Amino acid sequence: MIEWVNVNSTAIRRIGYDALAMLMYIDFEDNAPYYTFCGVPEGTFREFTRASSVGRYYHQYIKDHYNC
Repeated sequence: MIEWVNVNSTAIRRIGYDALAMLMYIDFEDNAPYYTFCGVPEGTFREFTRASSVGRYYHQYIKDHYNC
């Protein structure tokens, strides 16, 4: 089951995570439905949802690191 967390960001609406599959989903404000990222550790998902700048965290730790 996907756990969705709404985040405070101008670019990202919410972030989802499937712990069993280690899949993370990012629902961007201007795209539909969402992007999928593979092999994401749960700790990374948790840090991402609590980051002071979700966009900065995405660009530094997610983008180009967990492509399916």
